[in-house]
Amino acid sequence: MIELLIFYIHIIGGLFAFTKNWQLRGIKEAFLALGIIGLFFTIGWALTGTIANLIYPYAWNTIYFSNDTLSLVLLLIPEVIFYYYYFIKDKESIELA
Repeated sequence: MIELLIFYIHIIGGLFAFTKNWQLRGIKEAFLALGIIGLFFTIGWALTGTIANLIYPYAWNTIYFSNDTLSLVLLLIPEVIFYYYYFIKDKESIELA
């Protein structure tokens, strides 16, 4: 269940990045933002999945929290920091244009 919530957060974040970059820079930059989000998500999930499998015992898996949930929670932390600086925080060059 928590995985679904995290996936919805990613969809909303992707839509936000797409529309913001589309309005400010054009359609190419919007698709580039989606590509960056997709790459960061897939590579990050592969890395945190390995870490989660090492630190979370299989016997503790439940219907609500499993290895995948832990890996997505571990991935969400650096993603929020990256997305804040890359998509949300306005740069001076955008404001001057």
